[in-house]
Amino acid sequence: MARAKVSTFSATARDFAMLDAVARYHGLNKSATIASLVRREFWRIFPGGTEKVRPDRGARVEGER
Repeated sequence: MARAKVSTFSATARDFAMLDAVARYHGLNKSATIASLVRREFWRIFPGGTEKVRPDRGARVEGER
């Protein structure tokens, strides 16, 4: 498993409150919530991956059988 890279982000107080609410709802911390949302959106936009990010071995790729 790859090591996590520590990063920061800027958000309004309202956006931060929404992130906190979503994280609490799912029982995750804010970092895990952000990563989960980014992964979900990435695979929605790029179901076959990109040049740098390939689907995991054995993953069902949309449009393939």
